[in-house]
Amino acid sequence: MKLVIAEKNIAAQKIAQLLSTGKPKNDKVYNTPVYRFDVEGEEWVSMGLAGHILAPDFPDEILFDKKEGWYSLTEDGEVLSAQVPDGLARPPYDTKRKPFLANGINIKGWKVESLPYLTWAPIIKNPAEKEIIRVLKNLAKKADSVVIATDFDREGELIGSDALSCVREVAPDVPVSRARYSALIKGEVTEAFNNLVELDQNLADAGESRQYIDLIWGAVLTRYLTLAKFGGFGNVRSAGRVQTPTLALVVERERERMAFVPEDYWQIRGMAAAKGADFKISHATARFTDKDAAQTAFGHVDGVAAGTVTDVAKRSRKQQPPVPFNTTSLQAAAAAEGISPARTMRIAESLYMSGLISYPRVDNTVYPRSLDLEGVVKGLAANSPALAPVCKKVLAGPMKPTRGKTETTDHPPIHPTGQGDPTTLDGGQLKLYNLIARRFLATLMGPATIENTKVSIDVAGEPFAASGDVLVDAGFREAYPYGLKRDEQLPALDAGDVVDVHDVNLEAKQTEPPARYSQGKLVQEMEKRGLGTKSTRASIIERLYQVRYLKNDPIEPSQLGMAIVDALSQFAPRITTPEMTAELDEDMTHVAEGQDTQTHVVDHSRALLAGMLDNLIEHKDDLGEAISDAVTADARVGACPKCGKDLVMKQSAKTRGSFIGCMGWPDCDVTYPVPSGVKVSPLEGDAAVCPECGAPRIKCQPFRQKAYEQCVNPKCPTNYEPDLKVGECSVCAEAGRHGDLIAHKSEKSGKRFIRCSNYEECGVSYPLPARGKLEATGEVCEHCGAPVVVVETARGPWRICVNMDCPGKEKKEKPARGAKGAAAKGSTAKKAPAKKASSSKKTTAKKPAAKKTTSKKSSSAKPADSE
Repeated sequence: MKLVIAEKNIAAQKIAQLLSTGKPKNDKVYNTPVYRFDVEGEEWVSMGLAGHILAPDFPDEILFDKKEGWYSLTEDGEVLSAQVPDGLARPPYDTKRKPFLANGINIKGWKVESLPYLTWAPIIKNPAEKEIIRVLKNLAKKADSVVIATDFDREGELIGSDALSCVREVAPDVPVSRARYSALIKGEVTEAFNNLVELDQNLADAGESRQYIDLIWGAVLTRYLTLAKFGGFGNVRSAGRVQTPTLALVVERERERMAFVPEDYWQIRGMAAAKGADFKISHATARFTDKDAAQTAFGHVDGVAAGTVTDVAKRSRKQQPPVPFNTTSLQAAAAAEGISPARTMRIAESLYMSGLISYPRVDNTVYPRSLDLEGVVKGLAANSPALAPVCKKVLAGPMKPTRGKTETTDHPPIHPTGQGDPTTLDGGQLKLYNLIARRFLATLMGPATIENTKVSIDVAGEPFAASGDVLVDAGFREAYPYGLKRDEQLPALDAGDVVDVHDVNLEAKQTEPPARYSQGKLVQEMEKRGLGTKSTRASIIERLYQVRYLKNDPIEPSQLGMAIVDALSQFAPRITTPEMTAELDEDMTHVAEGQDTQTHVVDHSRALLAGMLDNLIEHKDDLGEAISDAVTADARVGACPKCGKDLVMKQSAKTRGSFIGCMGWPDCDVTYPVPSGVKVSPLEGDAAVCPECGAPRIKCQPFRQKAYEQCVNPKCPTNYEPDLKVGECSVCAEAGRHGDLIAHKSEKSGKRFIRCSNYEECGVSYPLPARGKLEATGEVCEHCGAPVVVVETARGPWRICVNMDCPGKEKKEKPARGAKGAAAKGSTAKKAPAKKASSSKKTTAKKPAAKKTTSKKSSSAKPADSE
């Protein structure tokens, strides 16, 4: 039996489908899916790993022995040497209080005193997917040979290497080879398995070096920042080797904006008309920096109704087609279309796994000669009707692909495979696929020709000009319209023609500060500065949003994000600079090329961190105060109407739920609930204070819905809704009594529900959507007898049965299992209102009490989070 080990289950399934001479058989080993199939009479089995199956971590303790020196013990009793510098104190210590032990240091607990030791702690790898490892070993025992078929990059090679280490535990002599492919399509995968190679251990070691370094830096810095000011509004404050200098880029740009001193300038602009067409005109002096000169020129043209054309100049320019997509340019282009870098990578991964695009984590911008460009275009023409006309033009030639500046041999640039059925896609998947497919076609087409017309006009002796661009030859723009400006057609004019002039104004303006980064621009800047890799940049930005160091898009740093960068820049400036991170990344590249060792590179990173840590610990209290002030500023939603102190977003230690509370507690007991399921932010200016009750007003942003504003005080008249009778209680009627069903909004929580007037006896209650004017219909549901109401929404009236357990909702037609995506999605779209009703009610439904769990701090920061 030949065992194929893929990175994910879907990849294992796809490989089985592509290689099998018949139909693969779905099976399970210990409840983990595997796929059994035959290849020319030989039995094969493929399985997926679910990513990393081993996770790096620290042991609980570092111990010291006079003969052996510093060491740690694994659970199995294995001795791991620790290269702790001689300058750190050794046992016996004057105190036995943690983290100090009689024979060493406890590094599991979060203590400032243990951080210098944590920097030099040995690293162990624990099972992250015990069930999958169990299955892997079970199959490896029975295998005659093993093929590692994980993604071909540092991360994939490391995942394959970890899998191989587990295989070797039970099958030390089984032959192992490596399959490298760039797309999950038959030709690529078949070619890879016909030309198997050895696992690149240098590449795996480079990936593991990054994993170890990011664990060390993330754990030490995250613990330090958290311990610097433990308490407040969310305790853990993340930091990392790449994360911190990336945040520093955003803060640096914000500081530039804050320091920017605007300069006044003036513009004279207006409208002209000729031959039935209006067009914009502006003074030939684009910006007047002298107000008197601007007013003098405007005085000459103010009220003038005509001008004379003095010159008409036409010039054509060529716009060259774009180069192929690599990961960074794809993320930037997708961000311009409203898809964040992190979401872009998630969607791209799903398209890759479906065989629709090539591998999406690449630096290459040059198509290899081996890539069948014509075959891909023919496949696109056959499978994508919307692209067929453009594909026909591309196939007519000449087909000369553009070339970018980066050429590598691991994977081709990101391109569509020309296989699969893209008509099954919708939403973000379809949007990103079209972007990739159209970019690919554009790289094979000729330049676009744009004709610029510039008209010079004399208005009462003052020179004015009008300019227009027209696309006269679409070229590659026929396939790739992204970023194309609309045609600005000027009427046909000649020198000496008279044009009508109107609406000429003198406009006072100021210069603008440097623009904030968009997410796409930040990814590009990270690549330029050598921060992160093509695989990690998007997740780093997403992490900075998650820990509330960043907000909005274009990106703004929070007060906390600015405070952390400012403090670290003062006490450990190298942590916030890209140079140190780039230096470590270069070290890892040397490991991948076999020019350096993993041990040397990791120890070098430890030494860099240790050199900064002493100064950070010395100024822990200074940094803590800065963090405390910034956290309070970020959490503020307004002033307390009772005592005037700050009202801030807080988190209940008991329920972990959010609420708004006064900083004057316990002397002031003002608290307000926070609307559930929405992102809350304070308003500014006059809108920030409720005119009725004086409490703050907030902006609420539901997920993928329109934002709305409201007063935080549920008892405020602006939040009051009168009770509404929507029907009579059928349960009470059966019991021989009368009960009215009343729609009510709670003054305490702000939640809405329908409840029987005899609720204590019958227990009848239904949740309601959080917003939207209610209207009673007097009707009852034919399936369950519950009231039917109408809720006014931004999309119009919404008619619902208020019973979330209504049998009628279960009878809604569901798409057949295994149906094509387009049909399935079509059914879902038709049922959307019913789903919306159910979802809204679930948010207000009473939930059973959850079992209490004890939250424990991990002994390390997650590598992916803390890079």
